[in-house]
Formats: sequence, C-alpha cells, structure tokens
Amino acid sequence: MSESVIGPETAITRAGHVAIVEICRPPHNFFDFKLVKELADGFEALEADPEVRAIVLCAQGKAFCAGANFSDPNRRDIADSPRRVNPLYGEAARMFSCTKPVVAAVHGPAIGGGLGLSLVADFRVACKEARFSANFNRLGFHPGFGLTVTLPRVIGMQKASLMFYTGRRIDGEEAYAMGLADMLVPADQVRAEAVKLAAEIASSAPIAVVSTRATLRRGLVDEIRNAVAHESVEQNAHYKTADFKEGVAAMAARRTPQFVGR
Repeated sequence: MSESVIGPETAITRAGHVAIVEICRPPHNFFDFKLVKELADGFEALEADPEVRAIVLCAQGKAFCAGANFSDPNRRDIADSPRRVNPLYGEAARMFSCTKPVVAAVHGPAIGGGLGLSLVADFRVACKEARFSANFNRLGFHPGFGLTVTLPRVIGMQKASLMFYTGRRIDGEEAYAMGLADMLVPADQVRAEAVKLAAEIASSAPIAVVSTRATLRRGLVDEIRNAVAHESVEQNAHYKTADFKEGVAAMAARRTPQFVGR
C-alpha cells in the first residue's frame, strides 16, 4: 500500500487498483466547504491516475459524516446572497463528476449532507449500527447536497419523501431493506468489505466499467448541478427564518423543536 495526504483532513491509500479516500475529522466528521473541496481535489487526482479503477470513501471516528458544520462562516456569507449557489455544493458536483466507481463504507451516522456525501458513491456498505437521516426539514430548511435528485434515484420518490418530511433516522437494517445500503456486514468489517467490493469492480475491464457507468448515470451530473442551484436558493431563504434558528437550537440542546411557521 502507498499513502498520500491531499489535505490536513483527508488521506488517500492505494491498494492495487483501489484508492481508499479517508475523511480524517473524527469523531463526527462534520463537513464544511474546506473538507468537501479536499475530497473533490482527491477525486480529481484519482480521476487522472490510470492505475486507479475504483474508489472507497470512508471515515475515521464514530460517524461516517454527521452533517454540516453550522458554525462555518461561509454559510452565513451565502445566506446574505439569496440567489448564490452554495460553493460547497459546487465542490460536491465535482465529486459526482468523477467517472470511476465509488463505494462508501458507512460504519456510523450519515446525517443530512453526510447522507448526501454517501450518495456520491455508487454503492454503500453499512452495518446495523449505521444511521441515515435526511434531517433538513427537522432543522427548518430545504434539503441540499443534490439529495433531491440522488435519494429518490436510489430508494424511490415515496421513501425519499418520507425521509425528507420526517427527518427520521434509518438504521442499517432498514437502509438495507429499502435499498439505501447495498451490503450489511458486521461493524468491524465495513471498510474491509467495501474495499473487497471495490476490488471486485476493479477486476472488470476498466474501459467497459467506466463506459457502462456513464450510460447508467447519463445526465446525472447536470441534474445535480441544476438541483443544487435550486436547493441553494431555497436554503438561503430558510436560513433567515425563525424555524431554522429554532431547529438548530433544538438540535444543539437535544430537544424537540417547536416550529412556528415563519
């Protein structure tokens, strides 16, 4: 194995034709613009490496990615520009633009934008202890990270709508049953099984895999770019509401939010 660091909070390990991209912001791996840009830079570097045929996306700590860093000053700047597309989502679109297959090793919570990050991958390997939640509405704002495209694409509109509207947490077993997780394994085997799956993909003809993937995902990146432009406008408006302030405060206090509809 060889290892390289693409930023202070992300690292790449190579095992044969598989590259393992690790988020190194434990324990919760909250994301912000800086982290997603590092990941996008890493994906672009791997895109240019002919020896890499598949990517595993994983994380240190307790969570895969427990959501956004709400103290990120960039978020406040965006809210002051109502029609500005969140640049973080632009970096996410760069990740979706990668032509090589991606397997996510989801060993813990994938919440909000963390769920969106897991859906950059073609496949998700999880354990029963994993948790998935599109909790945006429970925080008082519109979903983002392209989830309005990617989540219905994976589990269907009905199940996606239910996850969006309720913000409920789905454990690994339920995620597997609804198709959100593709494999369910013991917690201590999640990463190893994700690497094993990526290696199996990498053993197929790489030109054919990339071509087949491009056919199956035709138009997806454009859909995501259009989606995040709309999501950003909606979110920018919602960041100014009393409900958003209440949602974030309730989350911090671990209490049930009391929304007022304004």
